[in-house]
Amino acid sequence: MKIWCFCLCFTREEEDDREELGEEDKGEAMAENVFRDKDDPVGRIKNEEEPEQLGFAGNGRGLDEQLRLFEDDAVAIRDGAAHWEGAAHAGSLFSWFGSSRGSEGEASSASATGGVEDRGHDYHHKRFKAHSDSHDYHFPTSVASNAGNSRSSAERVYHFSQGSSIPPENQLFYHSLTMTDGGDENPSESSDGKDDGDEIGSLKTEDFEVRMDLTDDLLHMVFSFLDHINLCQAARVCRQWRGASAHDDFWRCLNFENRNISIEQFEDMCRRYPNATEVNISGAPSIHLLVMKAVSSLRNLEVLTLGRGQLGDTFFHALADCYLLTRLNVNDATLGNGIQEILINHDGLRHLQLTKCRVMRVSVRCPQLETMSLKRSNMAQAVLNCPLLNELDIGACHKLSDAAVRSAVTSCSQLESLDMSNCSCVSDETLREIALTCPNLHFLNASYCPNISLESVRLPMLTVLRLHSCEGITSASMAAISHSYMLEVLELDNCNLLTSVSLDLPHLKCIRLVHCRKFADLNLRSTTLSTIMVSNCPVHRINITSNSLQKLALQKQESLTTLTLQCQTLQEVDLTDCESLTNSICEVFSDGGGCPMLKSLVLDNCESLTAVRFCSASLFSLSLVGCRAITALELTCPYLEQVCLDGCDHLERASFCPSLNLGICPKLNVLSIEAPHMVLLELKGCGVLSDASINCPLLTSLDASFCSQLKDDCLSATSASCPLIESLILMSCPSIGSDGLYSLRCLPHLTVLDLSYTFLLNLQPVFDSCLQLKVLKLQACKYLADSSLEPLYKGGALPSLQELDLSYGTLCQSAIEELLACCTHLTHVSLNGCVNMHDLNWGYGGGQISELPSIYTSFSTFSADNNHELIEQANRLLQNLNCVGCLNIRKVFIPPAARCFHLSSLNLSLSSNLKEVDLACFNLCFLNLSNCCSLEILKLECPRLTSLFLQSCNIDEVAVEAAISKCSMLETLDVRFCPKVCSMSMGRLRLACPSLKRIFSSLSPS
Repeated sequence: MKIWCFCLCFTREEEDDREELGEEDKGEAMAENVFRDKDDPVGRIKNEEEPEQLGFAGNGRGLDEQLRLFEDDAVAIRDGAAHWEGAAHAGSLFSWFGSSRGSEGEASSASATGGVEDRGHDYHHKRFKAHSDSHDYHFPTSVASNAGNSRSSAERVYHFSQGSSIPPENQLFYHSLTMTDGGDENPSESSDGKDDGDEIGSLKTEDFEVRMDLTDDLLHMVFSFLDHINLCQAARVCRQWRGASAHDDFWRCLNFENRNISIEQFEDMCRRYPNATEVNISGAPSIHLLVMKAVSSLRNLEVLTLGRGQLGDTFFHALADCYLLTRLNVNDATLGNGIQEILINHDGLRHLQLTKCRVMRVSVRCPQLETMSLKRSNMAQAVLNCPLLNELDIGACHKLSDAAVRSAVTSCSQLESLDMSNCSCVSDETLREIALTCPNLHFLNASYCPNISLESVRLPMLTVLRLHSCEGITSASMAAISHSYMLEVLELDNCNLLTSVSLDLPHLKCIRLVHCRKFADLNLRSTTLSTIMVSNCPVHRINITSNSLQKLALQKQESLTTLTLQCQTLQEVDLTDCESLTNSICEVFSDGGGCPMLKSLVLDNCESLTAVRFCSASLFSLSLVGCRAITALELTCPYLEQVCLDGCDHLERASFCPSLNLGICPKLNVLSIEAPHMVLLELKGCGVLSDASINCPLLTSLDASFCSQLKDDCLSATSASCPLIESLILMSCPSIGSDGLYSLRCLPHLTVLDLSYTFLLNLQPVFDSCLQLKVLKLQACKYLADSSLEPLYKGGALPSLQELDLSYGTLCQSAIEELLACCTHLTHVSLNGCVNMHDLNWGYGGGQISELPSIYTSFSTFSADNNHELIEQANRLLQNLNCVGCLNIRKVFIPPAARCFHLSSLNLSLSSNLKEVDLACFNLCFLNLSNCCSLEILKLECPRLTSLFLQSCNIDEVAVEAAISKCSMLETLDVRFCPKVCSMSMGRLRLACPSLKRIFSSLSPS
């Protein structure tokens, strides 16, 4: 089979260029455009023959005529199959292939095959391609050969993939021509220019897919995010991706960590990517042989990572040949045979890491080395000749003697960072020599070095000092530390012999003192101190002076008795569980005490406090939770927003000037508040409060829940001094009577009143005094008579009332029915737990509910216009009705005649005797019938219902299916623990209501 691929492109610019060229120039330009060599980056076809051999005329006139003919055919292809058929019969296009090819036919075929290969390089064009998914047009014709080639008269079938033209602004047109052998077809059967069974006239040009090849630059950007495994997978997609994925940029780092790679495979990778700069063969088998191959093959190697194996001495000798190597990382390896000296000599190495290595002696001669780590290596001696080394880590090198550490460190005069933690042999003498030979040392970690005490050690340039678990560090060591005037970070954790710290360091920013078992006194003076960590230390006295400290946490300092602060920027203090703090702490945090910007103070569980008095112009939040010994509290803090007094069981007298929440103060009986800016006051839980003087002219909300001793005179005084109150909560205030309620006429803005759990007998004072009331809560007011609500539904009292809560009351059925029938302005009604309510039947009401025309008796005939008309006619504004736990309700019937067109939520859960529910509520969205275990009949005509809860109901699945079939917008259905609804029938429920999105059912199939 021989394949020819021609992809011709016409652009607006090329057409303009041809107009400017002469006849001869145009011919040459066209030939050069179409037949380019492989070396041409935008070539389309590889062909070794001259254009004349493919039928291009040698003179300009002939070539120009051929070009015009080809353009006409291209237009015909673009304009439709009918035009193309005529052009095909005319043979204008095939005249390009009709010329003699002589004895070179086979060679030209091979060239054509090369052209096919060149299509794989089409990504160099970075142009659009037009492809047809399903329309391949077959045009048989014979190609004559003057040379008498045995295959010259064979039938060739040309498959033309119908091209598409790009929009006129691009002026691009692409056409692909593919020639395949005709096989054994009879030429006469296809001589009419049509393929078997195909009608050219019926060909269509729709359903074309236009796609754009990814450019090399874009592919390079995408592939830069892939690892090597994904790059190899991408290389299998196509030739373009294979070439792009093999770019050297992606293979600079050869990572074979923990991979079972053979020497032959590694050698092949090194040969493929000789420009690799980083190699990681940690955990690979035979790392010595692999690394020797890497050192000999990769001359651009810059980073080498090895580990978990044995490295011979020859490797370290061969390192000198890697001139560009800058970083060598060796982890968990045996160097040499483990008992010989290893010499590392490299002129360009800058970073060396030998961690957890087994070797007797290491000698490093690297004049450019900057950082070196020998951490956890098992060596007895390290000889360093690294004049530029500035960072050295010899932590946990237990076999290094004091002399070995001294010799290694003092040979590096430019050292700036030294980690010698867990080097148990290090002494003060070594530190003194290090201080003399390394004047630029900034970082020192000498943790777990039990023999150092810093006696006579002077490190003036030190900025970070870590001395964790140094048993020799005592209070005398602070004299040496005080000479490090540049010190910024000091860590003294687990220094068990340390008893006191007294430092005056101008640059100190952070200090840590954790688990210092004998520590008792802390005295710090630093203008830049910003972080203090003191934990689990038996500290008695703390004196801190700082201009940068903003947050101080000294939790669980049970022995702390004295705290002195001079911190101008301190804003938050937490002294939780500081049980020994006395009343003198109040002076520290009051005005003039040294913390002028303090905003938050936490003194929880400070059980030694008895009388607290704060006067602060900056304090916003105060917490005294669990301070059980406090009996008196006086706060003069005009900007205080929150006070927490939970657990102050013995508080008897309190005076405030903030906005506050007193929490639960069971022994508070006297309260005096003078707060001209207070807007919110919560006294709930002050069960014995009997004398309250509240003078807050801007107060809008008062919550006195469970203040059982508050009497009418206190309520009258508060109403007179706080005329702007809008919300008044008097729940569980049984001492409030009619006189106190009549005083509420002084509150013209009162809209929320809660009198739940009181012993009220008459509501007339409320009806007379609270004319603007919108919310009235009367839960569990069991002494109210059935006639107490008559002014609401007969006298028109409280015309602005919207929400009424009568839960757990004793009103009779008739009173509830009249209330629901006549108070049509109510929007939220709660009747939870009303044991005297038997039925909720709005189908008849003794003439109280006016009937609607019969046309509105069913929602099945509703339209949007009808619904709008009904809502306009409706005089019932009820939106939310709660009847939870009404045990005696047996039937709920709400027909359209009830005019509940605004009802959107109905909750009847826990009504265990409810048997029948029949609802026709157009706007009902939420219905809860959970735990109505007697429910048997459910009829719903609620087209806007979205959530239906039937959890633990005894209803069968047929009734459920019939009910939800008329709920066209239902999305959530809960039928969990319904014994008669099988989880296997969920499909039937979805068929009954296609709008269902979520069905919650039990896992049991039966």
